[in-house]
Amino acid sequence: VQLQASGGGLVQAGGSLRLSCAASGRTFRRYVMGWFRRAPGKEREFVAAISWNGDSTYYPDSVKGRFTISRDNAKNAVYLQMDSLKPEDTAVYYCAANTAVLSGSSHAYDNWGQGTLVTVSS
Repeated sequence: VQLQASGGGLVQAGGSLRLSCAASGRTFRRYVMGWFRRAPGKEREFVAAISWNGDSTYYPDSVKGRFTISRDNAKNAVYLQMDSLKPEDTAVYYCAANTAVLSGSSHAYDNWGQGTLVTVSS
């Protein structure tokens, strides 16, 4: 599956953004989907994951309650709604796919899209 993320931009602290990830291929519904981010000078960080049917989601404490992942299998798309954004959320955000497990480890994902930059100003 090929992935393309979009929706990044500049937003003030406290604001919201919605990222989208479009997937190609007919097998999108088989994939667990995840979002990761990489801030300047930092390691890649897990942000959210969603099961193939959307019934299960998984977030780290750093974004829990502020970010919401969702998917639309009919549109081959996954979304990341980001609310109450903080300057520390500034990063390049990537969507990723795997066929195995709902995981927060980047090693579990074998398909990656290009990133979209999110900048949160204070």
